Amino acid sequence: MNADSHADAILAADPARIERALEDIARRSLPGAGITRWGYSQLEREAHELFAAHFRALGLECRTDAAGNTIATLPGTDPALAHLGTGSHLDSVPHGGRFDGIAGSVAAMEVARMLVHAGIRPRRSIRFVAFATEEGARFGQACLGSRMIAGLTSAEDLDALEDRDGVTAADALRGVGLDPACVHEARWHPGEVEAFIELHIEQGGILAASKTPIGVVDVISGSTRLAIDLTGTASHTGGTPMYQRADALAAAAAVVLTAERVANDNRHRGTRISVGKIDVEPGSITTIPGFCRVYVDVRDVDPRRQRDTANEVISAAHSIAQERGVGVTAKLLADTSPVTLPLAVQRHIVDAAASMGLGYRVMPSGASHDTQMIDRVCRGGMVFVPSLNGGVSHAPDEYSLATDIARGTDVLVRALLSIDAASESGWM
Repeated sequence: MNADSHADAILAADPARIERALEDIARRSLPGAGITRWGYSQLEREAHELFAAHFRALGLECRTDAAGNTIATLPGTDPALAHLGTGSHLDSVPHGGRFDGIAGSVAAMEVARMLVHAGIRPRRSIRFVAFATEEGARFGQACLGSRMIAGLTSAEDLDALEDRDGVTAADALRGVGLDPACVHEARWHPGEVEAFIELHIEQGGILAASKTPIGVVDVISGSTRLAIDLTGTASHTGGTPMYQRADALAAAAAVVLTAERVANDNRHRGTRISVGKIDVEPGSITTIPGFCRVYVDVRDVDPRRQRDTANEVISAAHSIAQERGVGVTAKLLADTSPVTLPLAVQRHIVDAAASMGLGYRVMPSGASHDTQMIDRVCRGGMVFVPSLNGGVSHAPDEYSLATDIARGTDVLVRALLSIDAASESGWM
């Protein structure tokens, strides 16, 4: 069966099923606004079990690897061929939305249902993956599950990553029944997987504003994350004259504004710098802050500019600290390079969209994704679907239409089958 006849046999993705799956997963959240489902938490494992149950109901094998990634497999007709893959993640940032990562995981669930119900057996086996702990909100390092698949994070690294409560990533794995000493077993071997395509919401407003249904990602931004500690002198707010103060928070504010100015200058077009969290001690309204930790996230599609910018922010922090009479240290929390995705996979996604008469736009991703890590061990690709509400993401107002996710899923399954139908040497 060729790719065209495969596509003819597939029923279209069902928006109603997609909506129900999104709602089922969204219910696994801590109380409060939006969705809060920390990586390596019991709630994340519950969401993974929902994912796994879907595939088991279809009669597919499903397992949890040593890193906590959930992987279901649709067997191909030729076991000698490298696999294909699709999927995303199920954890969230605190008070996030119900689509980031979840849309791609639900799309993988729907692809499997479409193939099984249509009786389609591809030549290559297809892996459907829910990655563990993609968000860096808990431990500072993003994409832990996929990094371990790619061999980029080791058991020793997990001991060095801590959340705000002092729980290490290694302890968090133990808390959900995983052994951090075994995470090397999750690694995918060279040649094991041929290509991996992830569907994701755009997390920006370009597709919706241009009324373009499909985004084809060509490059995924890198991210350098820093913790900058500023140490001043805690003292009484009324008893300490302004000229005698060593205010750590005032210094932190100067660092934040300097970082914003750096990102907006003419040398940094495309650079994005954010400070999303500041720890302040002692945290009293009548005490001058004696300590601040500023968390800085530098993102860029240019790896050299990304690291140069991070160093520029650190240098500026030292100058500000010296001027204000406070101490300063900087620690690297995480560093991930940008990734240019292979043109071959992009071409199959473009052809799939065109075959359906859907408009598309080749575009970069400003956010990090599991595909960025998986691209280290196989060829990666990404399908974006529109984000509404102005493209807001990592917030309760994050929103995408189930019909748009369904169209993206139709493109996704056709791209996978197109790669499957191509010759081993000729599809790239």
